[in-house]
Amino acid sequence: MSRTRGPSRWTALHWLISLLVACAAIFSAVPVGFAAPAPPGPDRYKIVTLEYTAYTWLLVTFKGNHVVCKIVVDHEGRPTLEETYIDCGEKITNTWLEQKPCLTPANPNQCDGFYIYFLGSRPAKKDVPMELPEAAAWLSLQDCVPVSSLSTNVCEFVPKLLVSGQEPLSDYAITHVEGYINGRHFLCAGPTCLVDLEATSVQGAPIEFWVYSSYGDTSRRFTGTVRVSPASFGNPDDVSYFVDVLSSQWTGLPLASCAESWRVLPPVGGPPAWLSTPNDVSGLATNIPYSYLAANLIRQGVVDTRACNDRGLSPDGLTASACGLSAAREAVNAWQNRFDTLILDVARTTGVPAQLLKNLFARESQFWPGVILTGGDTGLGQITDKGADTTLLWNPSFYNQFCPLVLSGETCSSAYKDLKLAQQETLRYALVQSVNATCADCPLGIDIDRANFSVTVFAHTLTANCEQAAQVIWNYNGKKTAGDLGLTYEEMWKFTMVNYNAGGGCLASAFEEAAKNSEPLTFERISLYLSPACQGAVDYVNDISQ
Repeated sequence: MSRTRGPSRWTALHWLISLLVACAAIFSAVPVGFAAPAPPGPDRYKIVTLEYTAYTWLLVTFKGNHVVCKIVVDHEGRPTLEETYIDCGEKITNTWLEQKPCLTPANPNQCDGFYIYFLGSRPAKKDVPMELPEAAAWLSLQDCVPVSSLSTNVCEFVPKLLVSGQEPLSDYAITHVEGYINGRHFLCAGPTCLVDLEATSVQGAPIEFWVYSSYGDTSRRFTGTVRVSPASFGNPDDVSYFVDVLSSQWTGLPLASCAESWRVLPPVGGPPAWLSTPNDVSGLATNIPYSYLAANLIRQGVVDTRACNDRGLSPDGLTASACGLSAAREAVNAWQNRFDTLILDVARTTGVPAQLLKNLFARESQFWPGVILTGGDTGLGQITDKGADTTLLWNPSFYNQFCPLVLSGETCSSAYKDLKLAQQETLRYALVQSVNATCADCPLGIDIDRANFSVTVFAHTLTANCEQAAQVIWNYNGKKTAGDLGLTYEEMWKFTMVNYNAGGGCLASAFEEAAKNSEPLTFERISLYLSPACQGAVDYVNDISQ
């Protein structure tokens, strides 16, 4: 005869140990030996009762004046086709849409189909679901010194990663922080969690994290990459660490520009010189003898060339002669550095490398902002109509700022791609003209305020080209990000500059042809597949990157 027994001592002990392990996991970031379930995600809605005016319309048959359906809308004017479809159904709506017009208004009973009649309006209430703000989680470092000139963090010791929860609803709080770093699980009680870091590979370690709220849901599942690299700075006995965090939730020193879009970490220790932003404006200073710039300064009377037999100009008048260049040397040095402070400020605001902006202006216009070439290339960075299209299409935040300066706010509520062609053309023209500093009535023939404004425009244009280059690589490489494909940060900027100079079509064709031959994804190999019409972009990139 058998009987049911309670749990054995071993089972009870096992249960107690499991409970203690679980509790320890809650109060520390020590990894535990089980996989956490996927977070359910945010689920925040509440019903709000709104007062409004209800406008009632009737759809009535011509023959017999029978009401076939009632349409109630919350706006003045006739119902839309969609509203009619919702209240009257597909069959009636299609019949109304396709019916022939009534050509006997004096005797409408002979017509087929329906007419619409406004019955009246009345005060009404309706329940509307409203989405509430979600909980979020953010990343920062503890015990680490940021170094802005390197766009990285230099830490004396391996720091800890601080994951902080944020609950936007005042009556609720973050209860737990959870996630994985390089496959290692962490779970902490409360709104913050300190996670131990360790040295990683050059590619970094993946991290995913989320927070729990007393509201009863979790935040979204956030992801990122954390890289910790030893750095001796020439002294092997004094090791520090470069720490880079790539995530939309990172709150520390901004990572190098476009890294988040590409999902690519910059080189350990910061980007190369041509992609850097110095701490001080003196780091941008140059003294290059620009012949085209000298010729413009000579023509504007800034430079005295009476001692030159050739008036200081070459026979075509576009560049300075040797005598003119010598006479203009001081003025050329001053002019090529006059935008440096603004370039540095714009770089800090937009994240676009200051040195890249300066190199771009040097290559395109030699810092003379009034130039307009026969192809429509305009301003310091020589933007064209097609370039303006790229800026407005691929940089929505800039479009949202610029569009209301030209078109109505209602028009600009639509995305650039959804505008009418004439509206797009108007915006492109306005953007190109906004960087055209040519001014017949201004000193030196230059509207310096417009030239200054153009520095910001070109920074946003480069950001747009970052995004388009990322999309090209995604489209032609199995829908993988540049980071997934192992492309380097510097190579991605080179591809971006090809996109800026030659256009997205040139870049796309090169990747498409290279993919057919399974070429390595390096700038040197991909550039071989640029068509003859696009090959000039190679020298262009080489000039800017040196």
